[in-house]
Amino acid sequence: MALREVGSKDKNLINKLAPHPLQTWEWGEFRKEWGNEVTRLGSFNKNKLENVFTIVSSPLPKSYFKIATLIKCENPSKNELNDLVAEAKKRNFILIKIEPWEPIEKISKSDSIARFKNAGAIPGKTLFTPTTFWLDITPSEDKILASFHKKTRYNIRLAQKKGVKIIEDNSDTAFERYLTLTRETVKRQGFYAHTERYHRLMWKHLHTNMVSAKKKPIARLLTAVYQKQIITTWILFQWKDFLYYPYGASTQEYKNVMANNLMLWEAIRLGKKEKLKTFDLWGREPGKGFTDFKQGYNPKVVEFLGTWDLVTSPLYWPWRVVDSARWLYLRGKSRFISPNF
Repeated sequence: MALREVGSKDKNLINKLAPHPLQTWEWGEFRKEWGNEVTRLGSFNKNKLENVFTIVSSPLPKSYFKIATLIKCENPSKNELNDLVAEAKKRNFILIKIEPWEPIEKISKSDSIARFKNAGAIPGKTLFTPTTFWLDITPSEDKILASFHKKTRYNIRLAQKKGVKIIEDNSDTAFERYLTLTRETVKRQGFYAHTERYHRLMWKHLHTNMVSAKKKPIARLLTAVYQKQIITTWILFQWKDFLYYPYGASTQEYKNVMANNLMLWEAIRLGKKEKLKTFDLWGREPGKGFTDFKQGYNPKVVEFLGTWDLVTSPLYWPWRVVDSARWLYLRGKSRFISPNF
């Protein structure tokens, strides 16, 4: 049966089917308030909703054409891909950028690639890294700790000895500190990050609104306190039996107390307390400092199918040329002008 649009009356079922936080009802509502158009398409079998694709789209400047993304979704079937093409043309999407969430070890990579190509998809510029780290947090704490690199264990003990305390603190004060530290981190490292408004809206929909509705929030804030100051903040996502580490920020002032090492260890302990099974460390780029940091915890490298642009308009190639030029400009600009938060 063809895909058809689903709405708020199905939001509980949408969340039941959502494999990842970025496919949840709350994430879609956040992106709508941020300014995107959100389309939720359900795949039905004998009138039973079996899969949902949450598509986020943005208009091209001075145009009614749009760029759409379908991120961390279930791997679409042949019929679903064909239906997505039809929906894209109907909605003036010139492409849908698709990044399935399942590791390739759980799907047939060759069959999936052939299916995407047959539907008119080509490899595209990535939004999320094609590999990440997953950490199995089901063994005992002692066994997990023993698996870490010795330098990582040393840094965890050092932070404890220095008196660093890791506290879950979802208060307004702690969140404002998170924003301050994110601003400091962006300025120090010179990378392009989501804006302050983006983070505020994300927290509103994935934490505050859910708590007000007496639901378990997706987003939680972990803080590292040293000498009565919050020196590191991490936002964690919790969904199904996974814990995720999407956002983090810290001050440079107390980097020698190794708060981040203790933070990750306490995040693992939090995940175990919640009876979760896997900690997704949210990205892996060989040669980068954050990748080296994560490797110290002995995680498993997980590979995904990658990024596929489902091309649905002849405007795709002109857009791709312009988009490539835009990224070249931004990378060059960042060498001379610090990105804003």
